[in-house]
Amino acid sequence: MTATSRGRARRTVLATATCALAVTGAMVLSGCGGGDDPDAGTNGVGKLPAAKIQAKTRAAADAAPAVRLSGTVVTSGRTYRLDMRLKAGGGTGSVTAQGATFKLLRVGEQLYLKADADFWHHADADGATGKLDGKYVKVPQGDPAYKKFSGFTDKAVLLDGLLTLHGALATDGHHTDQSGTPTIRVTGDKGSGGTLDVSLEGRPYPLRLVRAGDAGTLRFSDWGKDFEVTKPARSETVDYGRQLPTS
Repeated sequence: MTATSRGRARRTVLATATCALAVTGAMVLSGCGGGDDPDAGTNGVGKLPAAKIQAKTRAAADAAPAVRLSGTVVTSGRTYRLDMRLKAGGGTGSVTAQGATFKLLRVGEQLYLKADADFWHHADADGATGKLDGKYVKVPQGDPAYKKFSGFTDKAVLLDGLLTLHGALATDGHHTDQSGTPTIRVTGDKGSGGTLDVSLEGRPYPLRLVRAGDAGTLRFSDWGKDFEVTKPARSETVDYGRQLPTS
């Protein structure tokens, strides 16, 4: 074999080897990227049985110091639209029911309700509408409204009542939250018992809940983000007495 032939042969071998390495490298890179595995690079809960996913998301929610929830809750035939921020020491936000919107603030055991004159006018305020307009009205703990509305400001009570799916649990594929976060969906009775979308990024927090029986849809955000709840100034507060006007 001549020197020229040997050179050509070496170039052919090198070219073949380079091509093979390129193909192998592409395959390795594809494997490292997870290919079609939707759980690659996630927190891994998407691979768990539905019951374990629900248990982990409940534990994560309970342990989180704070959360914001927004959406609708249907209870006792009434639809409430909520936008609340909650933590162990209290909560604050707004509630809309029957076309009327009011603000709730709880600091420890003290609950306040703030609404405009139109709200109090429909609540039979015995001529005190002007006095209550735009003020934080302290809700007496013995008033029926206290038990009814304090639950909207209590993280433990509210999440315990909401984060429950009914019937046989199953997973219903991978999805993406409106914020772009990948989720795994857990259903109760194929969806008729509610659906819960759980984050596949970081802690497995619940991000979206569709309650059973068309009882509302809620979104959860700002998990762990602290906020202040402070008692309103005396000039902004009205102590109505033993019982608030009834609506």
